[in-house]
Amino acid sequence: MERTTLIVLAHPERRSFCGAWAEASAAAAAAQGDRVLWSDLYGMGFHPAEGPGRYAAPPAPFDALKAQEQAAAAGDLPPDIAAEVDKIRTADRIVFHFPIWWFAPPAMLKGWCDRALVHGLLHDVDRRFDTGLLRGKRALFCVTTGARETEAGPDGKEGETRLLLWPLAHTLRYCGMEVAEPLIVHGVHGYHEGARKRALEARLTQVLAAQGRILADLAQRPLMPFNADADFDADGRLRPDAPSHWPFIRHDG
Repeated sequence: MERTTLIVLAHPERRSFCGAWAEASAAAAAAQGDRVLWSDLYGMGFHPAEGPGRYAAPPAPFDALKAQEQAAAAGDLPPDIAAEVDKIRTADRIVFHFPIWWFAPPAMLKGWCDRALVHGLLHDVDRRFDTGLLRGKRALFCVTTGARETEAGPDGKEGETRLLLWPLAHTLRYCGMEVAEPLIVHGVHGYHEGARKRALEARLTQVLAAQGRILADLAQRPLMPFNADADFDADGRLRPDAPSHWPFIRHDG
């Protein structure tokens, strides 16, 4: 059966390194025999803000979950969202390319999650986490930061980049997906000059050249860890004997 890889690019400049990296992922996936789908969010003019104006018959007062569920049940999703849902459902792998801006992915990508991960189709009250509707799909984050690597670790003044990715990773985990450990390239910005610029360009060239191997080995790449449903009690609190993988879900005291 043909495998499908979806490339989600969240950068306003297709000629950026993020754009080139996304192109490298697409080329690598195609070379491996994949069907390749694209969601170039800025390029396609994706509207990231959810709201009643997106729906023909929104509930009043507006409730995003109810609006999505009702539109999905009626087969009346906004056309742009219906297209994204189809791509997500079709994809076996989703490779996200984006920069970190103000200690988070761009708002465009958050808005894509808000709108495209449709309640009633890609998750619902009873089917989430271990029983999520996107089980069997694997995601990879390919991320750039402007900070130096030394600034972006656990003791760095910019904060640990891997922790900044947790909300997006947990969103996908909520829907049932597996999330591979991210690829993070630091120090990517337009203010390098002279030798520093040449060194950056050489480093980024190596990253692009390695992307084929990264995607070829994606099935074996370690996963970001998350607690299983059984790790929580009936109130949704972490059991005393369960492991804590992240500071966001931990034992109190």
